[in-house]
Amino acid sequence: MSEDRNIAMKNIERGLGSKGKLRILRALAKEPQKPLSIYMLEKYTGIRSNFLKADIKILVEIGWVKECAGSGRIKKYSLNLRNETVLKIIEFFRSINYL
Repeated sequence: MSEDRNIAMKNIERGLGSKGKLRILRALAKEPQKPLSIYMLEKYTGIRSNFLKADIKILVEIGWVKECAGSGRIKKYSLNLRNETVLKIIEFFRSINYL
């Protein structure tokens, strides 16, 4: 098995490995051009901020979510629409009516 395939498999397992991450991806995919703050993600997903921050950290590490410049000290997040896996996940979510 190639190293690229191993990395892709690990990223998929890390990125989709919890209900929280699925909810975050869904919330960000609803309006992919609109970055969301932790507060807004908490509101849309129902996940407490401490768990949300841990999941966001992983999604940023694997390159599926990017941190955007927010106003002041507020961090905002959006999907990395340049990542092919993210585009396929969005397509999959739409095909199963998860979005």
